[in-house]
Amino acid sequence: MKDQIVLLAEKPQAAMKISLALSEGNVKRKYNNNTYWFEFERNGLKHICVPAVGHLFVLDTPSKKWDYPIFEMKWIPAFKKKHAKFTESYYKNIELFKECPNVIVCCDYDTEGEVIGYNIVRFIFGLNNAKRMKFSTLTKQDIIESYENVMKEIDFGQANAGLARHYLDFMWGINTTRALSMSMKKVSKGFKVISTGRVQGPMLAILVRREKEIASFKPEPYWEIKLTALKNKNEINAEYEKTIWNGNDAREIYEKCKGKEAIVADVKKKVQKILPPVPFDTTTLQTESYRFLGMSPMQTLSVAESLYTQGYISYPRTSSQKLPEKIGYKQIINAISKIPKFKNALSLLQTPLKPREGEKTDPSHPAIYPTAQIPDLGKLSVQEKRLYELIVSRFLAVFGESAERQVVKVDFDVNGYKFIANGYKTMKLGWIIFYPYSQLKEIEMPELIIGEKLKVKKLSLVEKQTKPPDRYTQASILKEAEKHNLGTKATRAQILHTLYERGYIVGSSIKVTELGMAVVDALEKYCPEIIDVNLTAKFEQEMESIREGGKSVDEVVDEAKEYLDKIFDEFKKNEESIGKVLLDANKNFEEEKRTVGECPLCKNKLKIIFSRKTGKRFIGCSNYSKGCTFSAPLPQKGDVYVSDKTCKECSYPMVVLKFKGRKPVYSCINMQCKTKST
Repeated sequence: MKDQIVLLAEKPQAAMKISLALSEGNVKRKYNNNTYWFEFERNGLKHICVPAVGHLFVLDTPSKKWDYPIFEMKWIPAFKKKHAKFTESYYKNIELFKECPNVIVCCDYDTEGEVIGYNIVRFIFGLNNAKRMKFSTLTKQDIIESYENVMKEIDFGQANAGLARHYLDFMWGINTTRALSMSMKKVSKGFKVISTGRVQGPMLAILVRREKEIASFKPEPYWEIKLTALKNKNEINAEYEKTIWNGNDAREIYEKCKGKEAIVADVKKKVQKILPPVPFDTTTLQTESYRFLGMSPMQTLSVAESLYTQGYISYPRTSSQKLPEKIGYKQIINAISKIPKFKNALSLLQTPLKPREGEKTDPSHPAIYPTAQIPDLGKLSVQEKRLYELIVSRFLAVFGESAERQVVKVDFDVNGYKFIANGYKTMKLGWIIFYPYSQLKEIEMPELIIGEKLKVKKLSLVEKQTKPPDRYTQASILKEAEKHNLGTKATRAQILHTLYERGYIVGSSIKVTELGMAVVDALEKYCPEIIDVNLTAKFEQEMESIREGGKSVDEVVDEAKEYLDKIFDEFKKNEESIGKVLLDANKNFEEEKRTVGECPLCKNKLKIIFSRKTGKRFIGCSNYSKGCTFSAPLPQKGDVYVSDKTCKECSYPMVVLKFKGRKPVYSCINMQCKTKST
């Protein structure tokens, strides 16, 4: 095997792309049970490109005792864990070539990719090092260039930073989960896993803090006075210059302005320039995708990953807002112009092409951009097409000219009181031609002359109340996590997804459940360090220091062990108190999970009930013992979830039915409802 080269790809699709690029198309796919590898020749040498399927090794503890804190950990093949059994065939596939000393790691060039490749190199091949390809797109040109300029060794700064992250996440996760679960077990007969993690906890704490701000918010009344003036047939809407906090003052001003003319006191015009946006980094792509396409951060990353492995966009996990000239601006835009929707792109852009860039950088990859490899849009999934077009639009927009808007501010005098009206008119679209997702507000303002008197068509006094802060959305919490340096661009979406799965949060406008509140409250009271945003951010900085060569893995891991030792020493002193808080919250949470809505007969609670006699589930009333006879059947297969929706036809509660391989369906519980016949 000394005369052949093994290339390690992160996933099967990437292995195929790499092989096709380096083989000039003359490549053979070889099968081994359910998996395969690719063989081809280059420069007279046989090449084997064999795929992993993400991480083939995971951390585990050899300790059999279910206790905490536990710091013993070792890497084991992922297939030894039930949830990752599917990785076994990929592991054994790579094992076929373990005697080959010539290995090139071709995994994604980031900390996770480095850990995936490095673990395979050392644990399967028994090597301490290997060559490394670095590319940001899976296009033929980039792959060939990466192969011809192969790095002589693994990026150990990246690998060590990644290893440290895995060690810290494992220690934090296994110990906090055991501590919380055992504390509840101590005060109850049953057992339930209550988990949190190094980044999960602080992210949940941020959400809880907002929840408490909303709950404790006390609305204050205030008043607005609005008028509609007429210039010919044009209506002009204006507001009193200040928010009024006293009702008597508001009514006095209103009465004095009633029936009076609006005199034009001042007119100011200015041209406002709106700069082009900066290129997409991972977080901005996720937030814009959520905002304009309604895709969750996890969905966005998954779809972007698919576009990347097909060669249509650059690597989507990046912190960079920079687009280096070497990517070939003109070549990419020329290629994009073949798509009918973007056919005039190049002619509408000024030359020389110069992107507006942001401040953020990433040592591994540039900002996200479309490649010159253009997809057949008809063959993409609906989500792939929509996300691809968003990425292309953003890429073109960063090369566009500034948009220009005329802003008009008019001051009206109404019996000595000042009212203000604003008008907006887009004079030049500039970059917005390419990025129609950003809609500008247009308010027509007719020509007005100072001293001109206008009739007031309508004057209104409106009482309002101050509103609590908005709940976080999936997009805004990711931005908040990034601001606090919690997690990485690659992990934040998954962490948020985990909080949903644990039942700690619900809804698109994120609401923390009683269980989520209890976890944070208990930790905040008895060992706040576990959910300390600053402590988590500190270790993020330590891992960056490892990547840059400033600290070693052992230094950072040992420091984390010291912190955790102190934290769990304190935790054990309060185990029973913490358990009681969690137990009460969990009982209420489980009750809430089964509560469907209001009984249409007696107005008590409807619940999902499991019959001990038949083993079947159905919906019944909590007032059954006192004579309420309402019940509704449920399908016995699939999952059933409560929802906050009621049927538009009959106003009965609705549940969510989810069957494997199918989209969730909202279903009315009323078997006589019209919806049941459609």
